[in-house]
Amino acid sequence: MTTQIEKTIITDLLKQAGITVNGNNPWDIQVHNEQMYSRIFRDHTVGAGESYVDGWWDCAALDMFFDRVIRADIENKIKKNYRLLFKILLARISNWQTPKNAFVVGKRHYDLGNDLFTGMLDQNMNYTCGYWKNASALEEAQLAKLELICQKLKLQPGMRILDIGCGFGAFAKYAAKKYQANIVGVTISEKQAEYAKENCRDLPIDIRLQDYRDITEKFDRVVSIGMFEHVGYMNYHNYMRIVHDCLPDEGIFLLHTIGSNHSVYKADEWITKYIFPHGMLPSIAQIGKSIEDFFIMEDWHNFGIYYDKTLMAWHHNFNQHWDELKLHYGDRFYRMWNYYLLLCAGGFRSRSMQVWQIVLSKKGLTGGYDAPR
Repeated sequence: MTTQIEKTIITDLLKQAGITVNGNNPWDIQVHNEQMYSRIFRDHTVGAGESYVDGWWDCAALDMFFDRVIRADIENKIKKNYRLLFKILLARISNWQTPKNAFVVGKRHYDLGNDLFTGMLDQNMNYTCGYWKNASALEEAQLAKLELICQKLKLQPGMRILDIGCGFGAFAKYAAKKYQANIVGVTISEKQAEYAKENCRDLPIDIRLQDYRDITEKFDRVVSIGMFEHVGYMNYHNYMRIVHDCLPDEGIFLLHTIGSNHSVYKADEWITKYIFPHGMLPSIAQIGKSIEDFFIMEDWHNFGIYYDKTLMAWHHNFNQHWDELKLHYGDRFYRMWNYYLLLCAGGFRSRSMQVWQIVLSKKGLTGGYDAPR
C-alpha cells in the first residue's frame, strides 16, 4: 500500500520540477492508481516506466514531463536503496558486453520487426540522430548526417570502408552510390542484416552478421554510427585497439555515439530492462582514456540537441503508422515504445545526453584536419 509519506515526497519533488499531479498542463501527470508512488519510491526509473506501461498514470506530453524531471534531478533526490547500490557496484566489476552476450541486443531490440522500423524511420532507415543544421524534415536531416560523415572521413572513390554496426545499411548504400566506396558492414541483428543485404544489392557492399571482435582485415576508413553504446566501458580499450589495427597510418576513424555528461557504469535501468539490454553511454573521460594508446583526436563535434528533433519525428511516424503496426504489437508495446521515444527526447532536450561525432587518426593527419560542419 502507498504510504502518505511516499506520496508527499514524490508530489513535492514533482512540484519542484513544475509538475502538478492531476494538473492541467500538458506536462502534468494524471494518476489512476496511487500505488504508483510506492512503486516509484521502491524501484525508481523501473517503477516509473512499468507503472506507466501498466496504465497507472498518464501524461499528455511525456517529452515535456521528462525534460522537467531530468533538469530537476528528481531521480537522485529520491534516496537510493541498498538493492540499487548493489546493482551499481555489480556493474562496475561485471562485463555484460562479452562476445557471448553480443547478439542479445540484436534479438531483443533490432530484431523486433522491420515493419516497426520502416514505419518509424526515414526512407533510408537511419536509426541514429539526424543532422538538422539546415534541415526542416527527417529525410533531409538524415541525408545531411550521411553526407557530413562522408566529408569528415574524406572519402575517395575505391576506398575500402568498415562500418561497425551498419544497421539497415543506410550509410553503406549512401557511401557506395555517391562516393564509389567499397564497404564491409557488420551487425549483430539478423533482421538488420537481411534488410541491409537486400537494400544494398548490386552495390560493392558486403553485409555480415558478425561481432566487431572478429574483425581482422585492413581498411582505409572505419566508421561506427550509433553502435558504441552497446560496447560497455570494460571493452572500450579493446574496441579501440581493434579499430587501430584495421587502419593504415593515414587512416581515419569516425565514431558517432550518444554520450553521457558523467562517467557511469550502467544505463538507465528501465531502458536496460526493456529497450537496450547491456547498454551504457560513454563519457568524455572514458572515451579519452580508451584512445590514449591508439589515436589522436582530430575533431569532437557535439550535436546532441538534434536528437530531440529526431526522436520527436520518429514518435510522430510511429503513431501515424500504429493502425498497421498494432496488428503485430499490442497495447502494452504501444505505451512502452512511446515512453521510450519521449523519455529519450526529454533526455536530449534537458542536455543530460549528448551526441558526439569524433574523428580520430593514428598519428595525426599530415597537414592537420579541417573539420566540416
